[in-house]
Amino acid sequence: MLSIYLRVMGQLGPEKRLGIFIAVANVLLAVAAFGEPVLFGKIIDVLSKTASGGPKPGWDELVPLLLGWAAFGIFTIAAGVYVALNADKLAHRRRLAVMAMYFEHALTLPVAFHSSTHSGRVLKVMLEGTSSMWGLWLSFFRDHCASMVALFVLLPFTLWLNWQMGLLLVTLVVLFGLLTAFVLRKTEQLQGTVERYHSDLAERASDALGNVPVIQSFTRIESEVRGLHLTIKSLLEAQMPVLSWWAIATVATRASATLTVLSIFTLGTWLYMRGLTTVGEIVTFTSFATMLIGRLEQVVGFINFIFMQAPKLREFFDVLDTLPQVRDKPDGKDAGRLTGQVGFNDVSFSYDGKRPAVLDVSFEVKPGETIAIVGSTGSGKSTTLGLLHRAFDPQSGFISVDGMDLRDLTLVSLRRNIGVVFQEPMLFARTIRENLQVGKPDATEEEMRVALDRAQATEIMARQTDGLDTMVGERGRTLSGGERQRLSIARALLKDPPILILDEATSALDAATEVKLQKALDEVMKGRTTFVIAHRLATIRNATRILVFEQGRVIESGNFEELVAHGGRFAALARAQYLAGTEAKDNVPADGEAGLTGLAAKIAAS
Repeated sequence: MLSIYLRVMGQLGPEKRLGIFIAVANVLLAVAAFGEPVLFGKIIDVLSKTASGGPKPGWDELVPLLLGWAAFGIFTIAAGVYVALNADKLAHRRRLAVMAMYFEHALTLPVAFHSSTHSGRVLKVMLEGTSSMWGLWLSFFRDHCASMVALFVLLPFTLWLNWQMGLLLVTLVVLFGLLTAFVLRKTEQLQGTVERYHSDLAERASDALGNVPVIQSFTRIESEVRGLHLTIKSLLEAQMPVLSWWAIATVATRASATLTVLSIFTLGTWLYMRGLTTVGEIVTFTSFATMLIGRLEQVVGFINFIFMQAPKLREFFDVLDTLPQVRDKPDGKDAGRLTGQVGFNDVSFSYDGKRPAVLDVSFEVKPGETIAIVGSTGSGKSTTLGLLHRAFDPQSGFISVDGMDLRDLTLVSLRRNIGVVFQEPMLFARTIRENLQVGKPDATEEEMRVALDRAQATEIMARQTDGLDTMVGERGRTLSGGERQRLSIARALLKDPPILILDEATSALDAATEVKLQKALDEVMKGRTTFVIAHRLATIRNATRILVFEQGRVIESGNFEELVAHGGRFAALARAQYLAGTEAKDNVPADGEAGLTGLAAKIAAS
């Protein structure tokens, strides 16, 4: 727990200097808090001389003590105001700065991390982790720094004033500290379980809210609510023992205030009757006892807070400690504007280190060529193109663009040259304009309209009352599947990259729109290197070359007619797809070179 606390303090970053000033002010506040009871006790001793038959004290004896007492009081007020104002500002600034840092770091983490970690959990960790840090910074700098100084630094000073009462005070504080440590040990693992249930709760709620149409359609509302209640029940069952232990600690700490004052006063009276102390010292130590127990309550509460937040902070730092699999070299070069020459050289990659997703893939692509990649699900198509835009790096071999190893280029400059249209449109819950500006932040309205027109998306705009400023909802849900896909294609076209990746880009479109869009894409693909993943073979009949993947390997390569005539895996896919799309199977020749050639002609004509 101490290591987590120190790491939280390490997140102060550029605010460390202000943190040191606030800490020094807290040390001085602790000293002043000890100084006041000492001065008050001395004033009592001066005044008590009269009660014992001595001469009345003069102002020359009292004034310095009173002025010192007033000076401590004024300093306490001024330092307290400085600490309170700056502690609040520091905590709020750093909370937002660390939140931004976490957000940026999470966006750089590999797709594999986000695939295995629910977005609701990632968001919950960010919000709760930064809120925990804010609470620690604020409470430490505003209150608990002074309390710790008083307990661990100035408490031994009481032994110098009166070793008997000082020793009793130290002993009692140590006993109450041991009680707190005992409670911590009892509840540490339990609190970790509580936080796991909190994460499960956030994940389940986020998952349900993100799939409301499915829940309503399949009448799952009651089931989902019941599942949430079960998670809440488990959370409460884990939380109650923790709360019970801390209730015991809180009661014991509060009872210790009465016990300590009573013990000090009793011992002080006994010492006074034997002439070993003065009334002023008894008053001073009684004030010490009241103050230190109050400080102890604050420290216990602070330790309790740290302990309760520790699992949240561990989750937060676990995400921060997750390194991006792909990152820039220290001497990474800017790619500039690429021509689009691409080379795969004995490239292999595995997600789990056991089963290869891509194995010994090699091919060369000249600028302006269109390469189609086909194969069954899981054959390595998307992984191959993910390697091209460095969603991950190959474990062996290398990929080059314009003769340069991808890993020698900065990620930003490489990805600036590659446009990707994913199978799932992935739109933001923002306006059409903002979604298009993802492709080109400084795009003019005219450029956006041209891109929409080339993506056959003009009619989308005609139906929107607010035009480009129309909100498209979460993941673009106010648009149809085809409209979302056309908008994502327009976004890629607006980027105007020399390398274009189309991952099933037309899969969500109806046949009529697909024909229009294919013509637009044929025009757009001219002069740029294009990679197309497609299951519908008719859409890639004009590709320069087709690569057929099987279990991560390229098993066939050639143009459409060559592969059909070859009679291999691609020809089998073409025959199966064509037959599946027609009712008159008897009219399609099944084998023989002439039959395959006829099949190619039929598909090309379809």
